[in-house]
Amino acid sequence: MSKASIESLDRHIGLQVREARLRNRLTIADVAHLAELSPGMLSKIENGQATASLDSLVRIANALGVTLGALFKGYGAPGGAARLVKAGEGMEVVRRGTAKGHTYHLLSYDQGPRKRFEPFLISMDDASEVFPTFEHDGTEFIHMLAGRLEYRHGDATYLLEPGDSLTFDGTVPHGPERILEVPIRFLTVIVYETPAPE
Repeated sequence: MSKASIESLDRHIGLQVREARLRNRLTIADVAHLAELSPGMLSKIENGQATASLDSLVRIANALGVTLGALFKGYGAPGGAARLVKAGEGMEVVRRGTAKGHTYHLLSYDQGPRKRFEPFLISMDDASEVFPTFEHDGTEFIHMLAGRLEYRHGDATYLLEPGDSLTFDGTVPHGPERILEVPIRFLTVIVYETPAPE
């Protein structure tokens, strides 16, 4: 390990020791006594200023009532792979109905060859539109943000108003039936049971 890696590990272990000690409402003197270490050495370990031997770490863990592994918890975990899409920056995509008052913004996307889910922010502003019918694999979830509309799924029609949610099987024909109040905005997430090809 490089010097920087060792120092990083020392800081990480020190933080875990301090957090466990404070959780148990113990003083440095209490833990030092139980672990058979000097308070000064324990303080240096907590502050990442000293590298503790394996034997010392075992005694500290026992004094704190935690496993040795708990002192290493989270160290070296890979960085997050989250994708942030700022307001108004979702990629606009073309789908059936786009030319007639629909706007689809894809809010996230899978980078691999197959999609596990697709989240869209959909806006509609044309009250006289004829709507396409959709059918696709997976389960779809809709959450209404603004406006009012009737949404068809199979033979049933549902009134959707702000705050309402609707979940359904995407293989059954579905889509907006009638706009009642514009502008309309809703979030829809399609989750695929098996990843869909790109």
